[in-house]
Amino acid sequence: MSLLWYDKPAGRDWNRGLPIGNGTLGAMITGDETETVLQLNEDSLWNGGPKQRVNNQAREALPEVRRLIRSGKIPQAERLMVDSLSGVPESCRAYSLLGSLRVRYEGCGEVSSYKRELDLSEGVYRCVRKINGLVISETILADYVTGTIAFFVSSQGGRPFSVSADLNCLPHAASGYAEGNRVFSFGQMGSLADGKPYTFACGMQGIATGGKCHIAGRYVRAESVTALTLVLTACTTYRYVNPENEVKRRLDDVAGVNAKVVFDKIAEAHAKDYKELFERTSLTLSYDTSLDTVPTDLRLSLFRPEAPDLGLVTTYFDYGRYLLISSSRKGSLPANLQGIWNPHMDPPWGSKYTININLQMNYWPAERLGLSECCEPLFSLMERMAKSGAKTAWEMYGCRGIVAHHNTDLWGDTAPQDEWIPGTYWVMGMAWLCTHIRNYYKYTNDIEFLRRYYPLVKESARFFLDFCETDDGNVILSPSVSPENTYILPSGTSGCACYNSTMDISILRDLLTDCLAIGETLGEKDDAFADEVKKLLAMLPPLRIGRFGQIMEWPEDYAEAEPGHRHISHLYSLFPSCTITPDKTPELAEAARVTLERRLSHGGGHTGWSRAWIMNMFAELGDGEECYKNLAALLTKSTLPNLLDNHPPFQIDGNFGGITAYAEMLLQSDDDRVLLLPALPSKWPKGSVSGLRAKGGASYSITWNRGRLTEFTVTAEHGDYKTVVYAQGKKYTVSVHAGMSRTVSAEE
Repeated sequence: MSLLWYDKPAGRDWNRGLPIGNGTLGAMITGDETETVLQLNEDSLWNGGPKQRVNNQAREALPEVRRLIRSGKIPQAERLMVDSLSGVPESCRAYSLLGSLRVRYEGCGEVSSYKRELDLSEGVYRCVRKINGLVISETILADYVTGTIAFFVSSQGGRPFSVSADLNCLPHAASGYAEGNRVFSFGQMGSLADGKPYTFACGMQGIATGGKCHIAGRYVRAESVTALTLVLTACTTYRYVNPENEVKRRLDDVAGVNAKVVFDKIAEAHAKDYKELFERTSLTLSYDTSLDTVPTDLRLSLFRPEAPDLGLVTTYFDYGRYLLISSSRKGSLPANLQGIWNPHMDPPWGSKYTININLQMNYWPAERLGLSECCEPLFSLMERMAKSGAKTAWEMYGCRGIVAHHNTDLWGDTAPQDEWIPGTYWVMGMAWLCTHIRNYYKYTNDIEFLRRYYPLVKESARFFLDFCETDDGNVILSPSVSPENTYILPSGTSGCACYNSTMDISILRDLLTDCLAIGETLGEKDDAFADEVKKLLAMLPPLRIGRFGQIMEWPEDYAEAEPGHRHISHLYSLFPSCTITPDKTPELAEAARVTLERRLSHGGGHTGWSRAWIMNMFAELGDGEECYKNLAALLTKSTLPNLLDNHPPFQIDGNFGGITAYAEMLLQSDDDRVLLLPALPSKWPKGSVSGLRAKGGASYSITWNRGRLTEFTVTAEHGDYKTVVYAQGKKYTVSVHAGMSRTVSAEE
């Protein structure tokens, strides 16, 4: 069922609210029986303009940091890193909130019934309440086409009601005024790089049918009306020279005199836009439909792994796709740690872009689930990071190319964030992001995209050509960390700084491999550069297996301070890289399994995103039962009543990582083959999925019964398509012309 529904208000509990969004504008909808509250966000409303934070002592200190690390003097090295490599100031910008809209029903008495829902198939919130016998219905949506949030309220039978709407942009707002049926708020968040003010504007208009509607201060007051539409929008100087004019333009575009006509116009545009994306993929699992009569929060609390509610399982899948569409659209900023929904002035971890897994995880599902357009904000951010990254590379390390550490912000900041050894001084952020470029191309065959973004891959690789040292033919990448873990030396000394962590070498291997492959695809003529890349690639150390039979995390088989750590960075090659596979690298695959089992036996997977990552890893190992076991843990231990992921606190990457695992359980692909139902759990005996994407430019629809494949359909979406398909022990050779489909029975 593509619906979240509740028979009680969220009250003031944000974790029970329901989110709407159009990429740039977001609202978390809460409230009580007689009041609906929208906590508002605008994606470019951060707590200031760009900063220049590179520590000018870094380049001079780097050789000594490296010497201390190689000498095993880890505390001394880490102290010098804090002193000389940390950003000045230490933090980039943090995401903030816009304000709130409170819609209160006046003269209320007894509320005898109440129901609210989020319809995922339409991307619409609805609420119906009965007050003193009067049925009042709300419909709220965030529309990408018009750039607005629209709130429509009407009464059954056209009976009159009164309502007051309060738009409050405090504490940011410095000024505001009323104009006709509109209210406006304005404020300043800092200064831009050129010294001009970094400002925002927010505006709302009320259109009523019947009765009287007027403005009182920042309030829209509607008295004895039969319908009311509120249209709200906001923007900043991040995108517009004059945000006030842009807000007024958007409101002008949807202006009217009839509440329902205005809302229907916006709703029609929204439905066409949203459904075109949402309906590309669907998942159906057989389940007891009587459970659809149970409110979602209660349904979640009743979930039992031994007798799973597969209706809730499919709702979670639909919800993840809804969240990605709602928080990342062309022209918006990428989905951050909270997607777009943040209630705090000073949010956890600044609600920034953490790029040692979290931002990457946000975009794992996009290509797999036919939402490649939603990746555009990610690649646009990377372009902004390139200029800053070149400056950071040269001034900190004396290297050409581009580099980024473990956090960035809307401005593309690339200097180290915080003074936290396990994460701050990690140089692989841009490198990992660059691996998304070739991955995107593999799904879309978009050669112009590849041509545009290849320079990022090339310059990221160039950084490591300068940054990496060699010693007797061995590569030394230092300083390095394994995010965000701590090792213990034989002496008992704990440390994080090292050289050649397994994750760093694995990312670098992918980056260099991608760089060569893209250059070849594009006919790159820089042979000298390619030769340097090949030389470095050939010297990278291989993955190694430790004394427990596990993948080693560091260059030595150190003990771990936290054997159940949430990060499993050394299994990057298992997922998302997918270069470890049970059939092509069986010894490494078995070592990866041992690594996962050791993590879990010590309490691993205790955060939502970590549990989602583990699901994907077991999917790559072809273990559907472990996938399902960890999905059950994700739902029962790390999911809030509104089905958002719980780190804790709320962090959206677990939602996105979770639905990626669904896709990987049902279809895996690489350059020369496709695996169907590679990790199908026994608890999913019958079902179907449509619209899963495979590398090479095709989509697949798959049907199974009693745990066995019955048929699949292949559609060539980006040119002619040919591959080998493996499914439950059978092999199929599939060839489909561009734009055509072919259905294959499992009996063939």
